[in-house]
Amino acid sequence: MLNKLKQFIFFEQVKQEVKKVIWPNQKELIASVSIVIVAVLLFSFACLVLDYGIHNLVSFLLNIRK
Repeated sequence: MLNKLKQFIFFEQVKQEVKKVIWPNQKELIASVSIVIVAVLLFSFACLVLDYGIHNLVSFLLNIRK
């Protein structure tokens, strides 16, 4: 019984905290999502370039180029 009461109190507190959150408007959300997408693309491209460079360096050092 006490456990269910604690759970009820917990969910009531969660509900109160969610009401305090300031949610972004559509313009802010689109800007944030755009920044994340651009950052992921740039990071992916940097990883691609590093992977290609390290592959070529190891191939050159081990003399296994085709």
